[in-house]
Amino acid sequence: MAGSRCPSRVRFSAFFAFFSALFAAGSSTTQVPLLMWSSDGLPPLASPAAGHITSKDQLTAYLTSAFGSGPHTVLLFLQDKLSKDDFTVFGGVFGNKQDSAFQNLEAALQSSSSSVTLPALEWSGSSAVPALLQEKLGVSPLLVDADTLSHLSVNTSVSNLLLVTLPYCNDLHKSCKEVLRDNDEIIGKVLDVMKAKNVPYTAIYTGLQPSRVISETSVSNQAVGRSLLQEVTADVKAPIMFNSTGGPCIMLWAQNLNVSLSRTSAFIDLAAQTPTLTGSICNDSHSQLVLNYASGFVLSFAMTRRLYPVSGRYWFTLDSVQLQSSGLTASFIGSRNIYAPAEYSFHCQSVKSFQDALLVPNNTNQNTTQWRLNFIDFQIQGFGLANGTNFSYANDCAGFFTAGIWMGLLTSLLMLFIFVYGLHMIMQLNTMDRFDDPKGPSISVPQSE
Repeated sequence: MAGSRCPSRVRFSAFFAFFSALFAAGSSTTQVPLLMWSSDGLPPLASPAAGHITSKDQLTAYLTSAFGSGPHTVLLFLQDKLSKDDFTVFGGVFGNKQDSAFQNLEAALQSSSSSVTLPALEWSGSSAVPALLQEKLGVSPLLVDADTLSHLSVNTSVSNLLLVTLPYCNDLHKSCKEVLRDNDEIIGKVLDVMKAKNVPYTAIYTGLQPSRVISETSVSNQAVGRSLLQEVTADVKAPIMFNSTGGPCIMLWAQNLNVSLSRTSAFIDLAAQTPTLTGSICNDSHSQLVLNYASGFVLSFAMTRRLYPVSGRYWFTLDSVQLQSSGLTASFIGSRNIYAPAEYSFHCQSVKSFQDALLVPNNTNQNTTQWRLNFIDFQIQGFGLANGTNFSYANDCAGFFTAGIWMGLLTSLLMLFIFVYGLHMIMQLNTMDRFDDPKGPSISVPQSE
């Protein structure tokens, strides 16, 4: 952590020095970095020893001193995932500064009157920092971006908490460095708007969760010697479960819950955040799972259980998916392919609202044509949770005859047709009984008149 009264170049060098020093230090506690700078000034904070992990209580005490009196305008840049490794790998620490993915962020730290850097903040939950700021400022966060902020009138007589959500690389479109560079450009645009409005502010840049969680085992517990094979335990997140009075009734799990508010903006992975389930309901015929996120998004799934006389059994369907943000709502209708027997769960590797969409946009809502959903490795069950904590047998959206199988069958049939036709032609060949010998008498063929 850099002191608040040191010169800009010393403070900036100290910022990267701490990240470089801690880059090689390992810990079993999950951590996120936190960068804080202000246009007015921050209380001084002593530099800790290398490897020190700032606890939540220490952060709470510092925020109390920073926002103890008077109104404050706070810009919270909340990235889906962030780790100190992102700064050391993509921040130009070991390479060319011009190739850094955080040029606007570095410039903001250099030009600010004071700044505080927490390379290792103890991470206990995805909504810890937003909840702390909301408690200290006494206001709810307002989700904004550079465009909406430019048209927004900021009242400096009261406290304001402006939330800017930033995505993280999810191996869908761009590399991590490109995503972080785009996020840095967003930070620069938002800061330029605040400077143009001449509004004093305090900015905070942190992550909802670590981008790299490395769990290390104590050396004393490791066996002496070398082994060629290592057992790696995967950190698999638990499914989202809603409990009613009768026990668990809705379960959902997804590797990624990617949402985008425009056709050109990057996806935001909601699966990296921990939601609350306020508003969720379930009964024998209808279930609705409502996911409320601290970043301002609300994602809801509506399911229905019906008896189909043709099959003589109950089936459940995912009727609709709704996404809410900043008071706007987009609705997507579940296609006929999102169904399963009532006692089963539904699974699909990709559930999208575009390009072979399983979620059909509701054209009556103008936001739906611009907003996009992309759920990766998606599984949901709204009825028949007999075993409590586990999904039932999954009805997968992928058919038995996939595109690859059809291509193989058609190619095999074509080759078989060529083989049979060739064999038929060979069997039709006839050999002559006599051959014309040029050295002997010629063969005469009598002609009848």
